[in-house]
Order: sequence, then structure tokens, then C-alpha cells
Amino acid sequence: MALSTRLISSLRPALAALRWATPGQRRGLSTPQGSEPSLNLGGIFPPLTTPFSPTQEVDYAQLEENLRRYASVPFRGLVALGSNGEYPYLTSQERVEVVSCVRRALPRDRLLLAGSGCESTQATVELTVSMAEAGADVALVVTPCYYRGAMTTAALVHHYTEVGDASPIPVVLYSVPANTGLDLPMEAVVTLAQHPNIIGIKDSGGDITRMGLMVHKTRQEDFQVLAGSASFLLASYAVGASGGVCALANVLGDPLCQLDHLCRKGQWQEARDLQHRLIEPNTAPHMGRTGVMASKGAGAAQQNPENMLAHGSQKASMPSLPQVTRRFGIPGLKKAMEWFGYYGGPCRAPLAPLSPAQVEELRSIFSANGWL
Repeated sequence: MALSTRLISSLRPALAALRWATPGQRRGLSTPQGSEPSLNLGGIFPPLTTPFSPTQEVDYAQLEENLRRYASVPFRGLVALGSNGEYPYLTSQERVEVVSCVRRALPRDRLLLAGSGCESTQATVELTVSMAEAGADVALVVTPCYYRGAMTTAALVHHYTEVGDASPIPVVLYSVPANTGLDLPMEAVVTLAQHPNIIGIKDSGGDITRMGLMVHKTRQEDFQVLAGSASFLLASYAVGASGGVCALANVLGDPLCQLDHLCRKGQWQEARDLQHRLIEPNTAPHMGRTGVMASKGAGAAQQNPENMLAHGSQKASMPSLPQVTRRFGIPGLKKAMEWFGYYGGPCRAPLAPLSPAQVEELRSIFSANGWL
């Protein structure tokens, strides 16, 4: 069941204005006044799911159909081969073919970020070059983590420096501790922000204090911070994030673009009201952090920017996140996509589909917040 006609109609004027905004009008919230980034990442990016057929082959026709529908949503761009794209389960050839497929369908004014992180530096460089050749505008490079104990600040700085030096396209760092068990150290982020070909970070950890400190410590660099979840998008903007890579945008793209628009216009009351309606649905399908999250952080998402900064020692509210990661994850996201007219389909094994009881619980979450 799609969003109500009345809701879509009420969003269209603002969304149309946002879609055709110039780069200057879309200034990232973490960009210092008087400074324009070399490549503006301000806005919303859905991390695309990878459609599979019933036999678990990549279904490129369904991918193209999803992309056709996303073309009407004013996203800044799309992310292919992120965590929600089941990137680890794809062969190298499939990864390149998926990015090529997305590039062909994507309007040239939309950015394409492509995951290219591997465990070794050499493999990451090779895949990053392949992503560039396939049409990616930016490489999204996740932290190597198999030998997590050896991933010191020095090792990670060396890894990303080598990738940045060799990459023909700009690089965005990707910290997703839920999947890697590794937070990219602040010292490494600050050092790497000085690299001319490393232009930002997607941080999915949900620690608003950390995100605000990143913005502050890199403010003199050509470097942007992207929130990795819709749950803490408003709070991230309040501390200076430029945009968001949000799994929920695969389902509720228009409302998330509206939230982005409200934050940029300084309409914090309206933004807060919309953010509240997005938190619970987001905790259902979003593959997020498994660590302990401070429940008191809800206040940060309920205040004006000045008050949010006063809550800087707290983390963003993600009330059901530990259970969500274990119970819904990508299968939940794909199931929700089907209710909104997109193709979700199965995940590739060993990810299992939701049980009927989980499907019912997921549907009730969307319904209770007025989305179904």
C-alpha cells in the first residue's frame, strides 16, 4: 500500500524545489560558510538493495524498475553495493554489473556512490578502479575488519591513503561498526580528511557526539559527514552533517527528502514532527548498530539545534536497534519495499526471510506511524 495521495500532494512543491536546487542552494550543513565542497554530498542517498530472483540470481530487470521509480524522488544520488545491497554476497563480476546497470539508469545530475571496500588494500584499489570504469562518481570504502585487532589507526590511515592516492574518483570513508565491529578512529578520520581525494565519511554508528566532533575537527578541510541512518538524521544535521545515506529512503524516499529540506530551511519544529514518525519504521528495516545505545538521546531529536548541541554527550535515540539487527535487517527492508510498490524479493542465502509473525509486526510498525 502506497503513501496516501494527500501526503504526497502536500510534499510535492517542496520536493520539486529541492530536486532542482543548485549546488550552492544544497550546501552541506557541515560546510563552512563561504566555502563550497569540491563535490557536494548534501542530500539524501538511498543505499540500494540488490534484487534477486527466486533462484537467487541478480535480477537486473527488477533493479531497473526500482530505479525508474526512484527517478521521481529528489535524491541527491544513490548508493550501490552498500551493506543493504548484500555486497559481501556478490561476486566481483556481479558488483561491477550492478554498478553499470545503476549508472545507465541514473540521470547524470544524480551522484552514484559505489561500495568498493575489500579486506586487502590491493583488492580495494583494484575494485575501486573497476567501480570508476563502471560509472561510479564516488567510491564508498568500508573499513577492513577481518583482522580487526591489527586495524590500528596507523594501519587504517595507510590503507585509506593508498586507496585515495590510486583512486580515479573521490573516496568516502565508511564506518559501520554493526557489521565490522570496528569504529574508524577519530584520529584516523581527521588525518584522512586532509587527503585531497578523500571527501567525506558515512558514519553509521549513531553516536551524535562523535559525528559533531568529526564535523568540528574537519571543518577546515574539503570533507563532509554523512549520517548513516534515518533514525538520527535530524540530530546529525543539527551538529553539521551534510546529508544522509538512509536505508529507509528505499521505502519512504519522499518524506526523507522533505526532512532534509526542512532542516536546510531551518524549520526545526516541522522537521522534528516528521523525524518522530520516521524513527520507529526506520528501526524495523534498518541494518544498524548492535552496540548499546543510550536511550536518553531521544532528547537530542526532540529539540531545536541549540538544545540538541546541549545534549551532545548523548547518543541518538534508536530504541529497538539491537532487536532489529537480529530480527529484521535486510529481509525486513525488502519486505517493506514491497508494500510501497518496489521490488524487494528474497535475500541471498544465508540471509533468511521473515517469519509470518515478524512480517505482521513490521507492518504494524509502519501502520502505527501513518505510513500504511
